[in-house]
Amino acid sequence: MITPIMRTPTTTTRHMADLEELLSLVQWLSPAFPTGAYAYSHGLEQAIAAGDVTNEADLAQVLGDILAHGAGWSEAILLARGLAGGDLAVLDATARALCASAERLRETTEQGCAFQRARAQMTGATEGDPLTLPVAVAQAARALDLDADAVIGVYLHAFASNLTLCAVRFVPLGQAQGQRVLAGLHPLVCRLARAAVGAELSDLRTCAFRADMAAMAHETLDVRIFKT
Repeated sequence: MITPIMRTPTTTTRHMADLEELLSLVQWLSPAFPTGAYAYSHGLEQAIAAGDVTNEADLAQVLGDILAHGAGWSEAILLARGLAGGDLAVLDATARALCASAERLRETTEQGCAFQRARAQMTGATEGDPLTLPVAVAQAARALDLDADAVIGVYLHAFASNLTLCAVRFVPLGQAQGQRVLAGLHPLVCRLARAAVGAELSDLRTCAFRADMAAMAHETLDVRIFKT
């Protein structure tokens, strides 16, 4: 006979509190939260228009490179340092300096401001100084009793999800293909999240030149669905 696991009231209460905080983070990074995330393609629209991304394998390669060698890794470190109590003004200035094009700067600043505005309207708090998206999320998530790698992992997953939806709509890819790509990125997202927790600003690096060039070329793309 299997004896059922009994939870004490204290254990159950703590578990529910942890779950509620996780749901808060998921809400902030979900498509339902008004940050305008799905108005931005991070230059992916240009790559698709140029024929660089035409199928599932292409998308998996591009998203993996952006996460590991581009904005994904950089923003993971900025988020980690922000969660650890780093100077938000310094982190924000660093985030802005890392943007390789005007469109990339516009993307992270507009999303950051929209994130702050939405949370202020939801909670009644003041917006504060405008911050780039990873730094704005770090500021908000400091109040959550969640492990840093969990926060970073959900953030990177939301980033990849947004770009996956862009490709599903614009390549176009089937929904199943898009979901296979996203699921295939889970191990990479977990590795990056764990690595970012112990990283310092000196570990910042980017080597995603084609993604940066695509973002620059997107500024003059004749017919555009996305803002970046």
